[in-house]
Amino acid sequence: MTRIFDDPAEFADDQLAGFLDLYADRVRGVHGGVVAHRGDGDPQVAVVIGGGSGHYPAFCGTVGPGMAHGAVVGNIFTSPSAAQAHSVGKAADQGRGVIFSFGNYAGDTINFGIAAERLRADGTDARVVIVTDDVASAEQESQRRGIAGDFTVFKVMGAAAARGADIDEVERLGRAANAATRSLGVAFTGCTMPGESEPLFSVPDGHLGLGLGIHGEPGIRDVPMLPARELAELLVDDVLKHAPTAAPGRAGVILNGLGTTKYEELFLLWRHVAPRLRDAGITIVDPEVGELVTSLDMGGCSLTLMWLDDELEPLWRADAYTPAYRKTAAPLAALREPTADELAEADAVVTAPEATDAARGLAGTVRAALAAVETTLREHEHELGRIDAVAGDGDHGRGMLKGITAATARVGELGDDVGGGWALAQAGQAWAERAGGTSGVLWGAALEAFGRRLGDSADGYPAAEVAAGVREFATTIQQLGGAQEGDKTLLDALLPFVAELESRVGDGAALAGAWTAAAGVATARAQDTAELRPKVGRARPLAERSVGTPDAGAVSMGLVVTAVAEVLTSQEEQE
Repeated sequence: MTRIFDDPAEFADDQLAGFLDLYADRVRGVHGGVVAHRGDGDPQVAVVIGGGSGHYPAFCGTVGPGMAHGAVVGNIFTSPSAAQAHSVGKAADQGRGVIFSFGNYAGDTINFGIAAERLRADGTDARVVIVTDDVASAEQESQRRGIAGDFTVFKVMGAAAARGADIDEVERLGRAANAATRSLGVAFTGCTMPGESEPLFSVPDGHLGLGLGIHGEPGIRDVPMLPARELAELLVDDVLKHAPTAAPGRAGVILNGLGTTKYEELFLLWRHVAPRLRDAGITIVDPEVGELVTSLDMGGCSLTLMWLDDELEPLWRADAYTPAYRKTAAPLAALREPTADELAEADAVVTAPEATDAARGLAGTVRAALAAVETTLREHEHELGRIDAVAGDGDHGRGMLKGITAATARVGELGDDVGGGWALAQAGQAWAERAGGTSGVLWGAALEAFGRRLGDSADGYPAAEVAAGVREFATTIQQLGGAQEGDKTLLDALLPFVAELESRVGDGAALAGAWTAAAGVATARAQDTAELRPKVGRARPLAERSVGTPDAGAVSMGLVVTAVAEVLTSQEEQE
């Protein structure tokens, strides 16, 4: 259990502040994460890594010479936002381009992808290298999630950048490192979010969870607990079974602790892992045993192999000096303080467009709706987290609350002269910035699209126009998330809601009544997702476990549209 905190909701930010104070001689904080102080040598390609908090030493603990140039820091087990990734990438850039690298999770893929597009729009060459090392999560390599193999890929790219390689070469070597890396993990106990008294999942007594994730996801299946020798055999044999085609006979090896597994236990396990690898014909190169990619207080471990050819081996063995990982001691005197230009804020001030009286009236409705949604999500935060934890990471309730709280606060700061379209767009930006994760970026982008569709120049907003805006909201989520109705996502509540709203408005119904009826459909369809198996997202590898439990995103969608329905009905009654 995580016992040291002030406000659990601020745990990620508070721990980062302590980290930055401790390592101020080698890293500095920027919006969204940390970047390394630069040396006096030639500029390098910037390798920027990242993901949710809760994995230290990943990710900020591996920023420094020979490794990453910056790390984007999200909330606990939650993807950082695109704005955070863009900010860190911009601060880390030394004029030779930026490569983002992270584990293969939907929120990270979307947010880092958007950040790369924004950097390219700024004139910076930006690339993306995704880590897909977890052999338990999918048969197809491109669909596998990233776990402790993140470290090997980051190490190779950081070393390549340090020796002066250009961005094409660093990207190529990063992809080669990922193609050569395989991992498998086991859990002995679940992990507990700050402020919570119960773990996200539990392992039955006398068992271990095989094929766990690092965001609090349980294993793919539970198996009886094994003695150390047999556990080593299980890990080694399964990883070797998934070895790359024509793999070399040499490998960099990581036996990684996940949070509460003692180093002595890892040393004992290594006593069995090493000879089994050697018996299989593997020459072990510079092995690492310890905590490199953790999961809060999870009990468990993982085994990672990166098969080494003549290109990858020197990079794996190269010097590195970071707060949590050191091969040699890089002289701190070679590092310099950031310049004034590097510290300057790059965000431009954006002015709200002129708004009609109707648009300003719409803004009042938006404020009231956001406030009602915030109240509803606050009441259901823990229940949404419980539902999400069945086959996910249990952060949905907290993420939704962080998003709506930020959106409500942002709109409250805008004043009375802005229009409803601008208010929705600003709410979306704040939601994505604060919530992060898959739902954060989807909700943020969808609210922005809704706001753009309505605009602030109209003389009125009839029900048909609002319905068209809602359709734009849903289309944005479909296109960005890549899911369809029936995949067990929020779309299973949202798309029936939109269809019902459009139908009733098309028949001449007033907005409040049409919205209320559509909200009832959304709520019912959200409960129907209990019988579905997830086809996308983190829950997909645990599809069978999710049967019988509705999708958290669909449930929260039903709650949101119901809260808005109450606001619209109240306003109609007052007119």
